[in-house]
Amino acid sequence: MTNREILDIAMRQSAVDLCCSPSDFTASENVIVRSAKNDNARIYLELPFICNMVSYGGNVVASAGEGFEDIAREYLSRTDAMHCFETPSIYLLNRAFEPFGAAVCFMAEYWLPDLNALKEQPCRFELRTLYKEDFAELYKPEWSNALCEKRSFADVLAVGAYDGSELVGLAGCSADCGDMWQIGVDVLPGYRRCGIASALTSRLALLILDEGKVPFYCCAWCNIRSARNAVKSGFRPAWNEMTVKSMGFIDELNNH
Repeated sequence: MTNREILDIAMRQSAVDLCCSPSDFTASENVIVRSAKNDNARIYLELPFICNMVSYGGNVVASAGEGFEDIAREYLSRTDAMHCFETPSIYLLNRAFEPFGAAVCFMAEYWLPDLNALKEQPCRFELRTLYKEDFAELYKPEWSNALCEKRSFADVLAVGAYDGSELVGLAGCSADCGDMWQIGVDVLPGYRRCGIASALTSRLALLILDEGKVPFYCCAWCNIRSARNAVKSGFRPAWNEMTVKSMGFIDELNNH
């Protein structure tokens, strides 16, 4: 697998998620499409979207639910891919969706491995490969990024860092779609800044590639620690997403 093939796989999956063509992400103009359910989309996506915008660095593709295409079209007519995903432009989008009880909820950066940079990072702790049968006792708050109890059926592979018999760091991956497995990582507070996260992430990424799948990584733009881990582990920014959700959904998140 090459870096070009990895990027092509990611664009094909984004096209499935957004109900567009992979070539739309490299078009010279922004693209607006109608969102719809698709059984091959990433398993955690709630489709159809109210509105979801994706950029691979050039244009923006907006996938909007019925009745919301004009809002996306008007918004993208007033901004570009660089400013679409930041304030003050986002205030315009929120105002447009306010009458419909919706607003921007998620803003995330997605990363893909650079095969020229990806290599196993050193770690002074023992690393162990863990499989699905090893996960049963690990669905705990401290490992909530590495494993997801709500979608435990998708958790397929993990790497743990051990200080003696104690698990001190864990990277896990979920089979979120047919060709791509997403990595999440947790390290206990007392063991951070020791290189554990990058050792776990890089080891797991290589294992995922050995399985013939594409590893990908996601973090909020404000999560500097996670972004630094991605870079150190051999990942590079690939695409951005911004998702509009109902205010009920947003309020529920804020009340947790």
